[in-house]
Amino acid sequence: MTRQFQTYHDAVAFHGHSCPGLALGYRAARHALSVLHAERSEDEDLVAVVENDACGIDAVQAIAGCSVGKGNLILKDLGKHAYTFINRRTGSAIRIVQRSEPLLERIDPVASELRGKVVAGKATPTEIQEYEERQTAVIDKILTVPIGELFIEKEARSDTPEKARISRSVPCAICGEMVAEHRARLKKGKTVCIPCAGEYNRNR
Repeated sequence: MTRQFQTYHDAVAFHGHSCPGLALGYRAARHALSVLHAERSEDEDLVAVVENDACGIDAVQAIAGCSVGKGNLILKDLGKHAYTFINRRTGSAIRIVQRSEPLLERIDPVASELRGKVVAGKATPTEIQEYEERQTAVIDKILTVPIGELFIEKEARSDTPEKARISRSVPCAICGEMVAEHRARLKKGKTVCIPCAGEYNRNR
């Protein structure tokens, strides 16, 4: 039987370190599993549509079992701390959006101020130590406060994304690298990959 990832420590082990962003993703994933009466997805039963590429996404992968490789983690990098979870078996869905008030300033204004110094490289060793201690307390707070203090639940469209496609690969006529057929493009009558078609822009 596959080991079930359920604790925050599991998320930390997967991500590599503990941080407020990871804790937020953990709370979002656990809340969604509870509301949707779902378990960690071993296949594609649970789908997560995430709207950022920050630390919290690793918690979604570890706790909810959603991943790009399985086709049940869909990244729409809109710069929002928002997560939509869909239970394929029931058709139910939930969208969770982080509250608009700045989280760190709300939980610990001093930690928020120190963070600016640490990021700018202007913090003293004492200030760095204090910041790390305060951040640990902030994480503990995120893990224990009522979910409503972190997120707002919004109506979610339950349109279930199609399951992951399994298609053959074809060579790009320009670079020669193999590309999934359904991702290939036609350029001057030749089959090419997305970069060679000039469509890829990481910053869009």
